[in-house]
Amino acid sequence: MSVTIAGIDFANHSYDDRGDVLYVDVEGYSYGGLPPDAYASPEGHGIEFDDQGNAVAMTLVNVRWLMDRDGELRITWPDGHVTRDPRSEVLGLAA
Repeated sequence: MSVTIAGIDFANHSYDDRGDVLYVDVEGYSYGGLPPDAYASPEGHGIEFDDQGNAVAMTLVNVRWLMDRDGELRITWPDGHVTRDPRSEVLGLAA
């Protein structure tokens, strides 16, 4: 079973119940070395992007607590990044 967040299908996921942290990544993600681009959201989540600018892994903190408190999990994306939608379609809409 995969997890879909912001239209991105994360094939791999694990949840640390003690720390209330959800780790997700896309199929074929490699953990070796530093990611080409990483971002810490204002909410404290970590997002890793590949060299194409696609989100490939996320570390989501306080997931259960935030869902219980707010009824949703917010993730603020950095400016200049888009989801895994084809860039030509996204950029066409923005023009």
